Amino acid sequence: MAVEHSTGTSAPAPGDQTRIHNIGYRSYDGPRLGRAYARRSLYSQSLRGAYGLGRSVKSKVLPMLLFVVMCVPAAIMVAVAVTTKAKELPLDYTRYAIVMQAVISLYVASQAPQSVSRDLRFKTVPLYFSRPIETADYVRAKFAALASALFILTAAPLLVLYVGALLAKLDFADQTKGFAQGLVSVALLSLLFAGIGLVIASFTPRRGFGIAAVIAVLTITYGAVSTLQAIADVQGSADAVPWIGLFSPITLVDGVQSAFLGATSAFPGGVGPSNAEGVVFVLVALGLIAASYGLLMRRYKKVGL
Repeated sequence: MAVEHSTGTSAPAPGDQTRIHNIGYRSYDGPRLGRAYARRSLYSQSLRGAYGLGRSVKSKVLPMLLFVVMCVPAAIMVAVAVTTKAKELPLDYTRYAIVMQAVISLYVASQAPQSVSRDLRFKTVPLYFSRPIETADYVRAKFAALASALFILTAAPLLVLYVGALLAKLDFADQTKGFAQGLVSVALLSLLFAGIGLVIASFTPRRGFGIAAVIAVLTITYGAVSTLQAIADVQGSADAVPWIGLFSPITLVDGVQSAFLGATSAFPGGVGPSNAEGVVFVLVALGLIAASYGLLMRRYKKVGL
């Protein structure tokens, strides 16, 4: 009901002071695309956001810079291989992500909070769940988006190496096999790091706290595990070295690929887990991914209430 007041000097008749306006809202009669469309849209928006697309220029700087930093060493290796007519690449496909793990950790630390912390800070999660979208849809979309962004980050330099190897006329079969093994390795790494990063970031609405927490978890665990492995190797406890590698995400991936993908291990002495030990590494890695998904589901069921 709207009340209109006359600006004239003469007082209007009582019946003219109030008017009822019919501003009736039209019901939506377009197509209803449902949960699947909402899930795909959330995935697409989150994936684009992981590289700052559709956001301010400032938001694009760090992810794009890290992407370039990941690819530049691969391009340099390719240039060296082509120029010197080398018979093999300076670095194996499966080793590249291990060597560049600091850059990958920084990317996860910066983008995991961007994906979920803002929704917590501005309390938009209940708004998502007020539409035809459920907790599982939200978690799957965010998990898949960050894992996809990480896969792009880690697979792009491998593609540069592969194309460069073919240009250098290295053996096609060997390079294709190595490239495929590298893709499997970074796919596992992407799922594992995405799950860990999102779980940590989902517990704080402050992006700065989320970044610090993710960096701390990834770097401290790697530093502690590497130190313990070095101590065990020096003291002659070589059998304990592979098992210590279970307690850090990056050494966990290292153990899986050295056991099953023919990679050279970065463990002290270059001795990775055996095939039997590698099965344990695979189970632990898959268990961490599943546990991360479960923790995210439980977390967002509480947040969405």
